[in-house]
Amino acid sequence: MAPSRQRLDLPLHDWLNQYTFPLESRYSDLTFAARIYPELVDTLLAHGTTTAMYFATIDSAPSEYLASVCKEKGQRALVGKISMDEKSMCPDYYVESSTQQALSDAEAFIQNVNQIDAQQGLVYPVVTPRFVPTSTKALLEGLGKLVSQYQCHVQTHASESDWARDFTEQTYQKTDVELYNETGLLTRKTVLAHSIFLSESDKETIKTVGAGIAHCPLSNMYFADAAFPLREALDKDLHVGLGSDLSGGPLPSIFHAALDAVSHSRVREAGTNTHLLEQRGEANTRVSFVEAFWLATHGGGLTLDLPIGVFKPGYCFDALVVDSNTQGSQVRVYDDLDSEQDILEKIIVHTTEPAISSVWVSGRRVK
Repeated sequence: MAPSRQRLDLPLHDWLNQYTFPLESRYSDLTFAARIYPELVDTLLAHGTTTAMYFATIDSAPSEYLASVCKEKGQRALVGKISMDEKSMCPDYYVESSTQQALSDAEAFIQNVNQIDAQQGLVYPVVTPRFVPTSTKALLEGLGKLVSQYQCHVQTHASESDWARDFTEQTYQKTDVELYNETGLLTRKTVLAHSIFLSESDKETIKTVGAGIAHCPLSNMYFADAAFPLREALDKDLHVGLGSDLSGGPLPSIFHAALDAVSHSRVREAGTNTHLLEQRGEANTRVSFVEAFWLATHGGGLTLDLPIGVFKPGYCFDALVVDSNTQGSQVRVYDDLDSEQDILEKIIVHTTEPAISSVWVSGRRVK
Protein backbone atom coordinates (compact mmCIF):
# COMPACT_ATOMS: atom_id res chain seq x y z
CA MET A 1 0.00 0.00 0.00
CA ALA A 2 0.96 3.63 -0.30
CA PRO A 3 2.42 4.37 3.11
CA SER A 4 -0.05 7.15 3.97
CA ARG A 5 -0.11 6.21 7.67
CA GLN A 6 -3.19 8.38 8.21
CA ARG A 7 -5.47 8.46 11.25
CA LEU A 8 -3.75 5.79 13.29
CA ASP A 9 -5.75 7.06 16.24
CA LEU A 10 -8.93 5.41 14.94
CA PRO A 11 -10.22 1.95 15.94
CA LEU A 12 -9.31 -0.78 13.44
CA HIS A 13 -12.78 -1.14 11.90
CA ASP A 14 -13.12 2.62 11.33
CA TRP A 15 -9.57 2.95 10.03
CA LEU A 16 -10.12 0.20 7.45
CA ASN A 17 -13.33 1.70 6.12
CA GLN A 18 -12.36 5.36 6.21
CA TYR A 19 -8.77 5.14 4.98
CA THR A 20 -7.38 1.74 4.05
CA PHE A 21 -10.10 0.44 1.73
CA PRO A 22 -10.37 3.75 -0.17
CA LEU A 23 -6.60 3.85 -0.59
CA GLU A 24 -6.31 0.24 -1.75
CA SER A 25 -9.09 0.74 -4.29
CA ARG A 26 -7.00 3.40 -6.03
CA TYR A 27 -4.50 0.75 -7.12
CA SER A 28 -6.95 -0.52 -9.73
CA ASP A 29 -5.51 2.38 -11.70
CA LEU A 30 -2.15 1.09 -12.95
CA THR A 31 -0.93 4.65 -13.42
CA PHE A 32 -1.38 5.20 -9.69
CA ALA A 33 0.30 1.88 -8.88
CA ALA A 34 3.23 2.82 -11.11
CA ARG A 35 3.69 6.03 -9.08
CA ILE A 36 3.77 4.28 -5.73
CA TYR A 37 5.14 0.74 -5.97
CA PRO A 38 8.65 1.50 -7.32
CA GLU A 39 9.06 4.16 -4.65
CA LEU A 40 7.83 1.74 -1.97
CA VAL A 41 10.29 -0.99 -2.93
CA ASP A 42 13.15 1.52 -3.18
CA THR A 43 12.27 2.84 0.28
CA LEU A 44 12.26 -0.59 1.88
CA LEU A 45 15.56 -1.58 0.26
CA ALA A 46 17.10 1.73 1.33
CA HIS A 47 16.09 0.93 4.92
CA GLY A 48 17.72 -2.50 4.70
CA THR A 49 14.68 -4.73 4.12
CA THR A 50 16.04 -7.51 1.93
CA THR A 51 12.87 -9.61 2.10
CA ALA A 52 9.31 -8.30 2.27
CA MET A 53 5.90 -9.95 2.48
CA TYR A 54 3.35 -7.71 0.76
CA PHE A 55 -0.41 -7.42 1.22
CA ALA A 56 -1.17 -5.83 -2.15
CA THR A 57 -4.84 -5.26 -3.17
CA ILE A 58 -7.79 -7.25 -4.53
CA ASP A 59 -6.86 -6.24 -8.09
CA SER A 60 -4.67 -8.73 -9.95
CA ALA A 61 -2.93 -6.48 -12.47
CA PRO A 62 -1.38 -4.01 -10.00
CA SER A 63 -0.50 -6.84 -7.62
CA GLU A 64 1.35 -8.64 -10.40
CA TYR A 65 2.99 -5.34 -11.30
CA LEU A 66 4.29 -5.08 -7.72
CA ALA A 67 5.82 -8.55 -8.07
CA SER A 68 7.56 -7.48 -11.29
CA VAL A 69 8.90 -4.32 -9.62
CA CYS A 70 10.37 -6.39 -6.80
CA LYS A 71 12.06 -8.71 -9.28
CA GLU A 72 13.45 -5.80 -11.31
CA LYS A 73 14.86 -4.06 -8.23
CA GLY A 74 16.20 -7.26 -6.70
CA GLN A 75 14.17 -7.46 -3.51
CA ARG A 76 13.10 -10.90 -2.32
CA ALA A 77 9.34 -10.59 -2.13
CA LEU A 78 6.34 -12.65 -1.20
CA VAL A 79 3.43 -10.87 -2.86
CA GLY A 80 -0.23 -11.50 -2.15
CA LYS A 81 -3.31 -10.47 -4.08
CA ILE A 82 -5.89 -9.93 -1.35
CA SER A 83 -9.02 -12.11 -1.44
CA MET A 84 -12.17 -10.72 0.22
CA ASP A 85 -15.71 -11.63 -0.81
CA GLU A 86 -17.96 -11.09 2.24
CA LYS A 87 -20.13 -8.31 0.87
CA SER A 88 -21.68 -7.45 4.23
CA MET A 89 -18.22 -6.58 5.60
CA CYS A 90 -16.68 -4.89 2.54
CA PRO A 91 -17.55 -1.60 0.84
CA ASP A 92 -19.44 -1.93 -2.44
CA TYR A 93 -16.57 -0.36 -4.36
CA TYR A 94 -13.94 -2.74 -2.95
CA VAL A 95 -15.00 -6.39 -2.87
CA GLU A 96 -14.67 -9.43 -5.13
CA SER A 97 -17.60 -9.80 -7.55
CA SER A 98 -18.21 -13.40 -6.42
CA THR A 99 -16.53 -16.20 -4.50
CA GLN A 100 -15.87 -18.15 -7.68
CA GLN A 101 -14.32 -15.13 -9.38
CA ALA A 102 -12.15 -14.52 -6.32
CA LEU A 103 -10.85 -18.09 -6.47
CA SER A 104 -10.29 -17.91 -10.22
CA ASP A 105 -8.37 -14.65 -9.86
CA ALA A 106 -6.30 -16.03 -6.98
CA GLU A 107 -5.28 -19.07 -9.03
CA ALA A 108 -4.39 -16.95 -12.06
CA PHE A 109 -2.33 -14.68 -9.80
CA ILE A 110 -0.37 -17.65 -8.46
CA GLN A 111 0.36 -18.88 -11.97
CA ASN A 112 1.33 -15.46 -13.30
CA VAL A 113 3.67 -14.57 -10.43
CA ASN A 114 5.35 -17.96 -10.75
CA GLN A 115 6.03 -17.04 -14.38
CA ILE A 116 7.37 -13.58 -13.49
CA ASP A 117 10.25 -15.18 -11.61
CA ALA A 118 10.38 -18.72 -12.93
CA GLN A 119 14.19 -19.03 -12.74
CA GLN A 120 15.60 -16.85 -9.97
CA GLY A 121 13.43 -17.92 -7.04
CA LEU A 122 13.27 -14.37 -5.71
CA VAL A 123 9.55 -13.55 -5.97
CA TYR A 124 6.79 -15.77 -4.60
CA PRO A 125 2.97 -15.66 -4.87
CA VAL A 126 1.05 -15.67 -1.59
CA VAL A 127 -2.55 -16.72 -1.01
CA THR A 128 -3.99 -13.82 0.98
CA PRO A 129 -7.43 -13.93 2.57
CA ARG A 130 -7.45 -10.56 4.28
CA PHE A 131 -8.95 -11.85 7.51
CA VAL A 132 -11.99 -13.80 8.62
CA PRO A 133 -14.54 -10.93 8.71
CA THR A 134 -14.07 -10.14 4.99
CA SER A 135 -14.01 -13.79 3.85
CA THR A 136 -16.82 -16.28 3.38
CA LYS A 137 -16.12 -19.81 4.51
CA ALA A 138 -16.47 -20.96 0.90
CA LEU A 139 -13.65 -18.60 -0.05
CA LEU A 140 -11.42 -19.85 2.75
CA GLU A 141 -12.07 -23.46 1.76
CA GLY A 142 -11.38 -22.73 -1.91
CA LEU A 143 -8.16 -20.90 -1.12
CA GLY A 144 -7.10 -23.82 1.07
CA LYS A 145 -7.43 -26.11 -1.95
CA LEU A 146 -5.25 -23.77 -4.01
CA VAL A 147 -2.61 -23.80 -1.28
CA SER A 148 -2.59 -27.59 -1.35
CA GLN A 149 -2.41 -27.66 -5.15
CA TYR A 150 0.34 -25.08 -5.61
CA GLN A 151 2.20 -25.46 -2.29
CA CYS A 152 2.43 -21.70 -1.97
CA HIS A 153 2.71 -19.38 0.99
CA VAL A 154 -0.28 -18.03 2.91
CA GLN A 155 -0.61 -14.75 4.77
CA THR A 156 -3.53 -13.44 6.76
CA HIS A 157 -4.43 -11.67 9.98
CA ALA A 158 -5.18 -13.69 13.08
CA SER A 159 -6.80 -12.47 16.29
CA GLU A 160 -5.57 -8.91 15.83
CA SER A 161 -8.16 -7.12 17.95
CA ASP A 162 -11.08 -7.74 20.27
CA TRP A 163 -13.44 -6.97 17.41
CA ALA A 164 -11.80 -9.38 14.94
CA ARG A 165 -11.49 -12.14 17.52
CA ASP A 166 -15.09 -11.79 18.64
CA PHE A 167 -16.36 -11.83 15.05
CA THR A 168 -14.87 -15.26 14.38
CA GLU A 169 -15.97 -16.74 17.68
CA GLN A 170 -19.53 -15.44 17.31
CA THR A 171 -19.85 -16.40 13.63
CA TYR A 172 -18.14 -19.80 13.63
CA GLN A 173 -17.77 -20.71 17.32
CA LYS A 174 -14.07 -21.14 16.57
CA THR A 175 -10.86 -19.18 16.87
CA ASP A 176 -9.14 -17.80 13.78
CA VAL A 177 -6.47 -20.49 14.04
CA GLU A 178 -9.05 -23.26 14.29
CA LEU A 179 -10.89 -21.94 11.23
CA TYR A 180 -7.73 -21.54 9.15
CA ASN A 181 -6.60 -25.02 10.10
CA GLU A 182 -9.99 -26.51 9.23
CA THR A 183 -10.01 -24.86 5.79
CA GLY A 184 -6.47 -25.91 4.81
CA LEU A 185 -4.91 -22.47 5.19
CA LEU A 186 -2.63 -23.29 8.11
CA THR A 187 0.62 -24.83 6.84
CA ARG A 188 4.37 -24.60 7.33
CA LYS A 189 4.29 -21.71 4.85
CA THR A 190 1.57 -19.73 6.62
CA VAL A 191 2.32 -16.36 8.23
CA LEU A 192 -0.23 -15.12 10.74
CA ALA A 193 -0.03 -11.38 11.31
CA HIS A 194 -0.42 -10.10 14.88
CA SER A 195 -1.93 -13.15 16.67
CA ILE A 196 -2.58 -11.24 19.86
CA PHE A 197 -5.40 -13.32 21.35
CA LEU A 198 -4.17 -16.88 20.88
CA SER A 199 -5.47 -19.65 23.11
CA GLU A 200 -3.08 -22.29 24.42
CA SER A 201 -4.67 -24.69 21.95
CA ASP A 202 -4.00 -22.21 19.12
CA LYS A 203 -0.34 -22.03 20.10
CA GLU A 204 -0.04 -25.80 20.11
CA THR A 205 -1.65 -26.02 16.68
CA ILE A 206 0.66 -23.35 15.25
CA LYS A 207 3.68 -25.13 16.69
CA THR A 208 2.59 -28.55 15.42
CA VAL A 209 1.94 -27.25 11.91
CA GLY A 210 5.07 -25.07 11.91
CA ALA A 211 3.27 -21.90 10.87
CA GLY A 212 4.78 -18.52 11.67
CA ILE A 213 3.72 -15.27 13.33
CA ALA A 214 4.53 -11.75 12.11
CA HIS A 215 4.95 -9.61 15.22
CA CYS A 216 4.22 -5.97 14.37
CA PRO A 217 4.75 -4.18 17.69
CA LEU A 218 4.15 -0.58 16.65
CA SER A 219 1.02 -1.41 14.67
CA ASN A 220 -0.23 -3.42 17.64
CA MET A 221 0.06 -0.34 19.83
CA TYR A 222 -2.44 1.38 17.55
CA PHE A 223 -4.91 -1.37 16.67
CA ALA A 224 -4.54 -4.53 18.74
CA ASP A 225 -6.20 -3.50 22.01
CA ALA A 226 -3.55 -5.60 23.77
CA ALA A 227 0.11 -6.64 23.61
CA PHE A 228 1.39 -9.72 21.79
CA PRO A 229 2.88 -12.24 24.29
CA LEU A 230 6.25 -12.34 22.53
CA ARG A 231 8.24 -13.74 25.45
CA GLU A 232 5.84 -16.66 25.79
CA ALA A 233 5.86 -17.32 22.04
CA LEU A 234 9.66 -17.48 21.98
CA ASP A 235 9.77 -19.70 25.07
CA LYS A 236 7.32 -22.03 23.33
CA ASP A 237 9.62 -22.16 20.26
CA LEU A 238 7.04 -20.73 17.89
CA HIS A 239 8.33 -19.26 14.63
CA VAL A 240 8.17 -15.48 15.02
CA GLY A 241 9.52 -12.71 12.79
CA LEU A 242 9.17 -8.94 12.81
CA GLY A 243 6.89 -6.84 10.63
CA SER A 244 6.55 -3.11 10.02
CA ASP A 245 2.89 -3.47 8.90
CA LEU A 246 2.83 -0.48 6.58
CA SER A 247 0.43 1.33 6.68
CA GLY A 248 -0.84 0.05 10.04
CA GLY A 249 2.59 0.97 11.33
CA PRO A 250 4.00 4.34 10.26
CA LEU A 251 7.68 3.44 9.83
CA PRO A 252 9.39 1.34 7.12
CA SER A 253 12.42 0.24 9.15
CA ILE A 254 12.77 -3.24 10.63
CA PHE A 255 15.48 -1.79 12.87
CA HIS A 256 12.77 0.37 14.39
CA ALA A 257 10.48 -2.66 14.64
CA ALA A 258 13.21 -4.43 16.63
CA LEU A 259 13.45 -1.46 18.99
CA ASP A 260 9.66 -1.43 19.31
CA ALA A 261 9.67 -5.14 20.16
CA VAL A 262 12.01 -4.45 23.08
CA SER A 263 9.95 -1.43 24.19
CA HIS A 264 6.72 -3.40 23.86
CA SER A 265 8.06 -6.13 26.11
CA ARG A 266 9.28 -3.63 28.69
CA VAL A 267 5.82 -2.07 28.90
CA ARG A 268 4.30 -5.53 29.39
CA GLU A 269 6.70 -6.33 32.19
CA ALA A 270 6.46 -2.97 33.95
CA GLY A 271 2.72 -2.52 33.47
CA THR A 272 0.77 0.66 32.86
CA ASN A 273 -1.71 0.98 35.72
CA THR A 274 -0.21 3.46 38.17
CA HIS A 275 -2.86 2.58 40.76
CA LEU A 276 -1.40 -0.89 41.15
CA LEU A 277 1.84 -1.53 42.98
CA GLU A 278 3.11 -5.10 43.31
CA GLN A 279 0.43 -6.40 40.95
CA ARG A 280 1.35 -4.07 38.09
CA GLY A 281 2.82 -5.67 34.96
CA GLU A 282 3.62 -9.23 33.91
CA ALA A 283 6.81 -10.71 35.32
CA ASN A 284 9.53 -12.15 33.09
CA THR A 285 8.08 -10.94 29.79
CA ARG A 286 10.85 -8.69 28.46
CA VAL A 287 13.00 -9.54 25.44
CA SER A 288 16.58 -8.43 24.84
CA PHE A 289 18.10 -6.52 21.96
CA VAL A 290 19.90 -9.69 20.90
CA GLU A 291 16.57 -11.51 20.72
CA ALA A 292 15.00 -8.62 18.81
CA PHE A 293 17.82 -8.72 16.26
CA TRP A 294 17.31 -12.48 15.92
CA LEU A 295 13.62 -11.87 15.23
CA ALA A 296 14.56 -9.40 12.49
CA THR A 297 16.90 -11.88 10.80
CA HIS A 298 16.87 -15.62 11.44
CA GLY A 299 13.42 -15.50 13.04
CA GLY A 300 12.04 -13.96 9.88
CA GLY A 301 13.63 -16.67 7.76
CA LEU A 302 12.11 -19.41 9.90
CA THR A 303 8.73 -17.71 9.80
CA LEU A 304 8.81 -17.56 5.99
CA ASP A 305 10.30 -21.05 5.66
CA LEU A 306 13.12 -19.66 3.52
CA PRO A 307 16.92 -20.15 3.80
CA ILE A 308 17.63 -16.57 4.83
CA GLY A 309 18.53 -14.54 7.89
CA VAL A 310 21.76 -16.22 8.96
CA PHE A 311 25.30 -16.55 7.58
CA LYS A 312 25.90 -20.26 7.06
CA PRO A 313 26.36 -22.68 4.15
CA GLY A 314 23.20 -23.27 2.15
CA TYR A 315 21.65 -19.90 3.02
CA CYS A 316 21.23 -16.91 0.73
CA PHE A 317 23.73 -14.08 1.07
CA ASP A 318 21.55 -11.22 2.22
CA ALA A 319 23.50 -8.46 3.93
CA LEU A 320 23.79 -4.76 4.49
CA VAL A 321 26.58 -2.43 5.58
CA VAL A 322 25.92 0.06 8.36
CA ASP A 323 28.57 2.78 8.07
CA SER A 324 29.14 4.88 11.17
CA ASN A 325 31.33 7.30 9.19
CA THR A 326 29.00 8.13 6.32
CA GLN A 327 27.37 11.56 6.19
CA GLY A 328 24.09 11.59 8.10
CA SER A 329 24.80 8.41 10.06
CA GLN A 330 23.60 8.50 13.65
CA VAL A 331 25.49 5.34 14.60
CA ARG A 332 28.54 6.22 16.70
CA VAL A 333 30.95 3.45 17.70
CA TYR A 334 33.88 3.83 20.09
CA ASP A 335 36.29 0.89 20.07
CA ASP A 336 37.57 1.62 23.56
CA LEU A 337 34.10 1.97 25.07
CA ASP A 338 31.66 -0.28 23.23
CA SER A 339 31.33 -4.05 23.59
CA GLU A 340 29.95 -6.15 20.73
CA GLN A 341 26.54 -6.09 22.38
CA ASP A 342 26.77 -2.31 22.80
CA ILE A 343 27.46 -1.98 19.09
CA LEU A 344 24.52 -4.24 18.20
CA GLU A 345 22.21 -2.16 20.37
CA LYS A 346 23.45 1.05 18.76
CA ILE A 347 22.83 -0.43 15.31
CA ILE A 348 19.25 -1.33 16.24
CA VAL A 349 18.48 1.98 17.91
CA HIS A 350 20.29 4.44 15.64
CA THR A 351 20.38 2.96 12.13
CA THR A 352 18.50 5.16 9.69
CA GLU A 353 18.55 5.22 5.90
CA PRO A 354 21.70 7.41 5.54
CA ALA A 355 23.77 4.96 7.62
CA ILE A 356 23.02 2.00 5.32
CA SER A 357 25.66 2.34 2.64
CA SER A 358 24.97 -0.88 0.74
CA VAL A 359 22.48 -3.75 0.60
CA TRP A 360 22.80 -7.22 -0.95
CA VAL A 361 20.02 -9.68 -1.72
CA SER A 362 20.98 -13.21 -2.68
CA GLY A 363 24.49 -12.06 -3.53
CA ARG A 364 23.41 -9.13 -5.72
CA ARG A 365 24.04 -5.58 -4.61
CA VAL A 366 20.72 -3.70 -4.75
CA LYS A 367 21.79 -0.45 -3.07
